[in-house]
Amino acid sequence: MGSTPVEDLIEALSGVHFSGFHLENTDPSAAELEQSTTSATENVLQPFVIGVAGGQHLGRLQSDSFYHNLTPEEFKKVHEYNFDHPDAFDTEQLLCIMEKLKHGQAVDIPRYDFKSYKNDSFPARRVNPSDVIILEGILIFHDPRVRDLMNMKIFVDTDADVRLARRIRRDTVEKGRDIGTVLDQYSKFVKPAFDDFILPTKKYADIIIPRGGDNHVAIDLIVQHIRTKLGQHDLCKIYPNLYVIQSTFQIRGMHTLIRDSQTTKHDFVFYSDRLIRLVVEHGLGHLPFTEKQVITPTGSVYTGVDFCKRLCGVSIIRSGESMENALRACCKGIKIGKILIHREGDNGQQLIYEKLPTDISDRHVLLLDPILGTGNSAVQAISLLIKKGVPESNIIFLNLISAPQGVHVVCKRFPRVKIVTSEIEIGLNEDYRVIPGMGEFGDRYFGTDDD
Repeated sequence: MGSTPVEDLIEALSGVHFSGFHLENTDPSAAELEQSTTSATENVLQPFVIGVAGGQHLGRLQSDSFYHNLTPEEFKKVHEYNFDHPDAFDTEQLLCIMEKLKHGQAVDIPRYDFKSYKNDSFPARRVNPSDVIILEGILIFHDPRVRDLMNMKIFVDTDADVRLARRIRRDTVEKGRDIGTVLDQYSKFVKPAFDDFILPTKKYADIIIPRGGDNHVAIDLIVQHIRTKLGQHDLCKIYPNLYVIQSTFQIRGMHTLIRDSQTTKHDFVFYSDRLIRLVVEHGLGHLPFTEKQVITPTGSVYTGVDFCKRLCGVSIIRSGESMENALRACCKGIKIGKILIHREGDNGQQLIYEKLPTDISDRHVLLLDPILGTGNSAVQAISLLIKKGVPESNIIFLNLISAPQGVHVVCKRFPRVKIVTSEIEIGLNEDYRVIPGMGEFGDRYFGTDDD
C-alpha cells in the first residue's frame, strides 16, 4: 500500500519523541489545555497534539483502541452493528487518557479483540508521555471536546473510488473476506457514515491534504510547521499571543553576560541594549503594514511594504526607560509616554503617574518593561491603556525575560495583547523575584546598585 501520511510525518520528524495511538474507526477489523498551575516547580511540557481525520484508513493498521465492548445481544447480531457510528467509541476513556498524557503520566491503551469484541482480552499497550501525540481516526473531529485537545487538525481528503479500492484490498487480503461481504458492509454502513459524520467535520480542519498520502508536498509543509512549533517554548503552544524570539548562540551569550552578577555596568548596558534592540525589532514585525511599490535607482519596480505610521511607545518607569533608546533608534521621532507604578511584593500595585500622548487611542502601542515577573504591574499598565481607548489588539508588550506566572496572568486577562520576549524564565521565588533572572534590572542598568 505504500506509506501513509502519518507514517510520513513520523519518519520525517525523526528524533522527535512520539506517542502515537490511532483511532481508525472504519470497521471493527481495522485497527487549549489550559495549564492549571503557575508553580515554579511545574516542569511538565505540554505535548503537541495532531489530529488526523478523513476518508482514508491511515496508520499502521493497528487494532482500534476505544471501541465499546459489545453486549451479548450485540454480539449475536455483530454483522448488524454499526462500528462506523460515533456512539461505537468510548470517548470518555479517550479523554481520560489524553488528560493523563498531557500531564506527563504514562497510560495503558486497551487492545481491542475483534473476535470477542472486547478490549480486555489482550494486555494493554503502555504509552509514555511525549513531545508529539498523534490522534488518528476518520471520526476523530466529531466530538468538540476531543477537537479542543488538538494543536493541529489535518483532514486527509481521498477520492471515494480510492477509499473503496483500498478497503477491498485490505479486507480480502488481510481479513480473508469475500468481495460481496465487503461491498455490502460498505454500502450499508461505511458510505452513509462518511456522508453523515466524517465529511461534515472537514470544516474543522486546519489543513486539508488532497490525494492523501501521495501528496508529498503537503506532507513536507506540515512537517516543517510541526518542527517549528516543537522548537518553541511550551507556553507558546498554550498562548498564541506569546512570541519568544528564536534563540541563537549570540543571544544565549548575551544573556549569559547580563545575568552574570560579576558583569560590569558598562558591559551590562552594552549587551542589554543589543538584546533590547532585537526584541524591539521583533515587536515591530507584528505591526500592520501596507504594500508599497518604489522605483529603484536602476529604474526597476520593487514591491515592498510601508511601515505603520500611527505608533507610540510607553515605558513603565523606571526599568522600561532602558528600552526607549532602542525604540527611538528603530522608529525615528516616535512619541513615548510613561507610566509609574509603585510595586511592593506581589500586591499593593498603585498607579502613581501617567503621561501619555493625547491621541494614544488612535495609535498602536509598544509597552516597554524589561522584566515580566508577577504580571501585576503589566496588568495595571495595560488596563490603563485600554481605559484610555487603546484597543487591546493594538498593544504589544516588549520585555527581555518573562516568568511563566506573569505570562499566565497577562495572557489570560488580555488574550489579544501580544507579548514579545527573548527568554522564558523558570519562575518566581518566595520574594517574587524572577529566577534565574538578572537582579534588579533598573539598578544595574542605571548604576544605582553601587554601595
